[in-house]
Amino acid sequence: MAYMQGVTRIEPVPYPTLAAAQGAAGVESAPPPRAPLDSATEGAPGLPAWDLSDLYAGTEDPALAESLDQAAADARAFQAKYAGTLAKASGETLAEAIASYERIEEVLGRAMSFGSLLFAGDALNPENGRFYQTLQERVTTISSDLLFFTLELNRLDDAVLEKKFSAQALTRWRPWLRDLRVFRPHQLSDELEKLLHEKEVTGRSAWNRLFDETIAGMTVPVAGEDLTVSAALNQLSDRDRSKRAAAAAGVSEAFASRSRLFSLITNTLAKDKEIIDGWRHYPRPGSYRNRSNMVEDTVVDALVSAVVASFPRLSHRYYALKAKWLGLEKLQHWDRNAPLPNEDDKTIPWPDAVNQVLTSYASFSPQLAEVGKRFFDSPWIDAGLRPGKASGAFAHPTVPSAHPYLLLNYHGKARDVMTLAHELGHGVHQVLAAEQGYLLSGTPLTLAETASVFGEMLTFRGLLDAEKDPKRRRLLLAGKVEDMLNTVVRQIAFYRFETLLHDERRKGEIAADRIGELWMQVQTESLGPAFDFTPDYSVYWAYIPHFVHTPFYVYAYAFGDCLVNALYGVFQEGGIPGFEQKYLDLLKAGGTLRHKELLAPFGLDASNPAFWQKGLDVISGFIDEIEASE
Repeated sequence: MAYMQGVTRIEPVPYPTLAAAQGAAGVESAPPPRAPLDSATEGAPGLPAWDLSDLYAGTEDPALAESLDQAAADARAFQAKYAGTLAKASGETLAEAIASYERIEEVLGRAMSFGSLLFAGDALNPENGRFYQTLQERVTTISSDLLFFTLELNRLDDAVLEKKFSAQALTRWRPWLRDLRVFRPHQLSDELEKLLHEKEVTGRSAWNRLFDETIAGMTVPVAGEDLTVSAALNQLSDRDRSKRAAAAAGVSEAFASRSRLFSLITNTLAKDKEIIDGWRHYPRPGSYRNRSNMVEDTVVDALVSAVVASFPRLSHRYYALKAKWLGLEKLQHWDRNAPLPNEDDKTIPWPDAVNQVLTSYASFSPQLAEVGKRFFDSPWIDAGLRPGKASGAFAHPTVPSAHPYLLLNYHGKARDVMTLAHELGHGVHQVLAAEQGYLLSGTPLTLAETASVFGEMLTFRGLLDAEKDPKRRRLLLAGKVEDMLNTVVRQIAFYRFETLLHDERRKGEIAADRIGELWMQVQTESLGPAFDFTPDYSVYWAYIPHFVHTPFYVYAYAFGDCLVNALYGVFQEGGIPGFEQKYLDLLKAGGTLRHKELLAPFGLDASNPAFWQKGLDVISGFIDEIEASE
């Protein structure tokens, strides 16, 4: 299946299947690094709910069955027509074949988008889980007939393929073929690829579903009340420290009681990855993800090294300030997201949040705001609070012939407004890139966060520039720093944890206690001496869905945040004529260009170590400003 850029944890990239990665110009699927915001309460009045009928009217919609039947017939005909012919096919014929392949893939993508969004809306409904699993199995069967195509394309010699580009029709597909062939050295035999593809529904996808349904069905004891996991995690941001401590203890108890299950899921998936990595000859556990992101291992290493080296001047320094503000000698892990003294915790009505975000977007680009407004004028957003709904937030691009959908859990706090700005950025990006078509609209993870983080920055800057009170300005800066630390420092710590875990898993199964030790190691080094971690925090690795659904995904958030910091710095300096149009062109490009080509018009180069320092300096500069206001 070809999945475009978007953020959803419900539709994981089927890692073991090479064709899944090859079928898209960029694949990704996990939620952004937001504190989960679900609630045990029913949806609040006035919050929008999405209407999925633009995809299908329901699980019994005859159009769904008809489209899958037609796709199955088309896939069989496609295989009969093209299998074994690509080496001798003309450029025009190959272009026609890719266009036909895209049409079938989009039908399958539409069906899977519907199933995943339905499941995200209520994972506790067993019928939704059954429907989604059945749909996955049907789509996997259909796409098996398409599997030959990407495999056969990758067996073409470079010289043979290059000659075919003399046909003008084929040049449209050059970026897709370019990205497809990144995986060429790691391709297995057709028989093995088909086996891995067909076993996906009983392999990694089944473990993912087990994780999702376990989390969705869990309750957390907090002060005599049973809460959902997300509702309990949300209390870690409560103003009352005793409530935060009680919620933290409840989360620890709930996950510790299931540590054997979560460690089994983690160990099984890590071993599965090791086996596939070995067969495909990936040099290290993160290499597959880097290939999918169309970024070199060395670029990721430079990012990680720069962030780790900056821990003292970023997170260590900021959390020392926060401990002082809270009047604490040491912070506990449940103090990390605590509100600051005098922080305004008033509820922000949904219409005010919408206006705030759209006004900020319009101040930069009226066109950006116009596209964003479509999401509020149409039922494309689900923001209510209810049991069983996916926690956190995501933007799902679905397919170009439809439109994206946004999922949020809106509690009316300032961070929820930033989350709305973030997800709307994804949605706008997906709408603008859709003109490239199904295979070319998706971006790698490293670029998929560009519009979302830029949208957040626009909204934050709008609020900051309008604030004249020094104390409130400091609170705004502190809130933004915390969000950036969660996006950069915390995600790189997650990446370090995954690296340590996957490296150690190669020596044998890892006990749950040892996984906890690795978790505590990276948390201690990343958050610094201001924290005194209690032993019960050692189980918190278990609730992070990224580790299960998309291994080594998380550094993309730090990549995107630092990239946008650098990009926004160029915008503020005003040295690039036509910045707005260049930025819109970047978004419209989808997956047709790599990061070097996209950043070149702005005078930026992610392969240059100074690039990362430029992004990290923005965070450090905010902390400098906070210290100066003390």
